Amino acid sequence: MTIAEMLEQSGVLALLGMGIVFGFLIILVAAISFVGRLMPAGQTGNEVQAAAARPAADNAEVVAAVSAAINEYRKK
Repeated sequence: MTIAEMLEQSGVLALLGMGIVFGFLIILVAAISFVGRLMPAGQTGNEVQAAAARPAADNAEVVAAVSAAINEYRKK
């Protein structure tokens, strides 16, 4: 196998690889656009994340139990 044949084969493989990656990216963009159209216009993940980030109402018994457990652990 000559150097020219090896360069030709490596060029074909490089173009094939880039074509496959480009095709996958096109499919990925199309899928994301499709899912974006399925969601209602006003609903995004931000509301869900904001609700999850907000702490629940403080439960005094739970806070006391966790504090006691931490104090016992630190004593050991």
